[in-house]
Amino acid sequence: MAREPSLGDQPDLQALLDALDDADARQIIRTIEEPATANEVSERCDIPLSTAYRKLDLLTEAGLLEEGTEIRSDGHHTTTYTVVFEEVRLALTESREFAVEIARADEQRPDERLADIWTSVREET
Repeated sequence: MAREPSLGDQPDLQALLDALDDADARQIIRTIEEPATANEVSERCDIPLSTAYRKLDLLTEAGLLEEGTEIRSDGHHTTTYTVVFEEVRLALTESREFAVEIARADEQRPDERLADIWTSVREET
């Protein structure tokens, strides 16, 4: 099942910092302009496929990527990854705690996403 950040979820600060501290992960973010598979990421970033999967998981867990499913007419569907943020904000609160917020790119309502999925299915059949 595809993982995606929930609209109300606050990202885990350490997971976010770990992801952004990783050079391969930052390269992946720069490389993904449209939904891409792990194989495509591996090739574009010139990293081993096993490394690509680990970094994609790191970025997804941090809330910076979203997993989706590419529907294929041959029945062999594949997982795709999309960058889902435009900005990351780190702030110090009044109680001297760190707060992190991820500004998401063009969030769609669930009904809009479902309509997009059905459109994709129709195009493939």
